[in-house]
Amino acid sequence: MFEEIFMKIKTFYFNPIRECCYVAWDETGTCVFIDPGCYGDRELQRLKDFVADNQLHPAKILLTHGHFDHILGVEDVARTWAIDAWIHPADHEQMVRSGEWCAQLGLAFKPYSGTLHDIADGDIISFGETELKVIETPGHTQGGVCFLCEKEQVLFAGDTLFAGSIGRTDHPGGDYDQLIASIDRKLMSLDGDIKVLPGHGPATSIGYERATNPFLH
Repeated sequence: MFEEIFMKIKTFYFNPIRECCYVAWDETGTCVFIDPGCYGDRELQRLKDFVADNQLHPAKILLTHGHFDHILGVEDVARTWAIDAWIHPADHEQMVRSGEWCAQLGLAFKPYSGTLHDIADGDIISFGETELKVIETPGHTQGGVCFLCEKEQVLFAGDTLFAGSIGRTDHPGGDYDQLIASIDRKLMSLDGDIKVLPGHGPATSIGYERATNPFLH
């Protein structure tokens, strides 16, 4: 269904919510972690082993939003490789609130103690020879974003857009109409061949979702 891409991507399914964490890297060996939701030592070790086995050089942590299942491993990953995290400032509060959610669910939570870099619509985040463009897509959370690699035609969609579905909007900060508008205005105008890697579940494409996603019709 999809053409081979130069940027390499490894998907990990982490924590009880089965969140998708992506490791993306290029021929330089420099990599980024997108939504490292790894929970506990065993899941963190899976990342460590993968990085070591592939001789990668971690550079950044990129967060599509601040919900707990997407940031459970941020503190451990940041400390392990001495790297910082990037997130939209509107989701700083979501990161703090994640501790409350985890307490209710009986999950341990380590607040991120490192440097937090703000991102905004149109920003370009570079690693190695690769560039990712920030696309603001509020609605699932107010600071929700997607990361687009235009060269490789890949979109890291977080919980904005799923295969056959969209992100839920019944949590604090969610807004259904806003999310639909974000998807319609920011994502559906993209090339149909772009591969969509969501925060949960299987990959899809912009064209397929444009034609079949029941929430968009």
